[in-house]
Amino acid sequence: MLNIKQQTIQKSVTLSGVGLHTGVAATMTFVPAPINHGYKFQRIDLPNQPTVDADVDNVVDTSRSTVLEQNGARIHTCEHVLAALVGLQIDNVLIQLDGPEPPIMDGSAIKFVEALHDAGFEEQNASRNYFEIPEYVHYVNDEMGIEIAALPLNDYRMTVMVDYNSRVISSQHASLNNITLFEQEIARSRTFCFLHELEMLHKQNLIKGGDLTNAIVIVDREVNDEELEHLAKLLNKPKIAVNKQEGILNNLELNYPNEMARHKLLDVLGDLALVGRPIKAQILAARPGHAANVAMAKKIKKLMKLAKSAVPPYDPRMPAVMDINRIAQMIPHRYPFLMIDKIYYLDEQSVAGVKNVTMNEPYFTGHFPNNPIMPGVMQLEAMAQTGAILALSTTADPENYWTFLAAIENCRFRRNVVPGDTVIFKCEFTFPIKRGIVKMHGAGYVGGQLVCEADMTASLVRKK
Repeated sequence: MLNIKQQTIQKSVTLSGVGLHTGVAATMTFVPAPINHGYKFQRIDLPNQPTVDADVDNVVDTSRSTVLEQNGARIHTCEHVLAALVGLQIDNVLIQLDGPEPPIMDGSAIKFVEALHDAGFEEQNASRNYFEIPEYVHYVNDEMGIEIAALPLNDYRMTVMVDYNSRVISSQHASLNNITLFEQEIARSRTFCFLHELEMLHKQNLIKGGDLTNAIVIVDREVNDEELEHLAKLLNKPKIAVNKQEGILNNLELNYPNEMARHKLLDVLGDLALVGRPIKAQILAARPGHAANVAMAKKIKKLMKLAKSAVPPYDPRMPAVMDINRIAQMIPHRYPFLMIDKIYYLDEQSVAGVKNVTMNEPYFTGHFPNNPIMPGVMQLEAMAQTGAILALSTTADPENYWTFLAAIENCRFRRNVVPGDTVIFKCEFTFPIKRGIVKMHGAGYVGGQLVCEADMTASLVRKK
């Protein structure tokens, strides 16, 4: 079951180890973060301790892992850490590193999961900002035989298929149909590579931290004793062997029969975290890799940007971000002038609220009594009150401020609002607040259709 509220951790927790590709030892600390912070990495070993947002726009390399770069700082192999956070439905965390790459640990996400459990989870007073895939989204690479699709679904599920045309590994499938089963079914799946790739990866200056304790090496051809001795030197091991039955180097036992497919699912989960918001979708992936995962994440983020100007979807079954009691604490209006019933969406730039119009509204007594239509000025008042919630949410003590409407421009009424309508009001900042002056655009929707809109200016004034 997907969480409704945002979540962080209760306290900081630290792990240490070597990075898979850089071979650099690093200490990583998960740090609690505030509402709407998201996932951010911080290179505390660099001057000014720059941060790197876990954002698909910051991806600079996907050759063997997903690499981020921002503010002059790089983060290698971020996907396993992000998968652990997504799998545990943790929304807001700062990930501090004193090196370029998180420790690989055992090649899976389970050590991160265990550390986060040790830190404890803390529910935050804000709803998760889900992005629901609105339509079929498709990525395909015919040359590589890669295909990834995202379908609309009021949940987050994932199915992955891998096929390496190998006599050791047949076609494998893995599914995650309930995100709460991530720890049990996916988190222990380890990264892997084929024996024939080891020499190539080593020559490419990769897998410097690779070890037979943090990766599965699949033996897909016959290997003589001389070659085994060479591989042992390559991997800094006194001796290595081949499990003849499983085709796995050094007799390593698999955690799952389809561990390779499960780890690919783990990678997809971590890479798609780079869209920046929790997702609701059915993800189907055939032969995925980091480049394809990132390409898919970019497609989803593009959809998010297109949808950003639209009204956030309203589900009356979901709890309010602010109910009528909290709204009454934020703004001073009372009956018959408290016009907003619920705030269901709120972030740093926008807010969305609900007004349920009934025949019992006091203005219907005298306003077109035989043809009840919600007065335009009342629609604007409801829109302004919604905007006041957004403006006041930028202050640490909103109860100590007044919001006064100063100007209304470009006002348009598109259609009548009548009893029985549920009006969704959305307001978003058009300029940053300066010296208490608030500028925003507001719009009202009924059934997804625009009914009114206006540009508003207000002033935030501290109470005396």
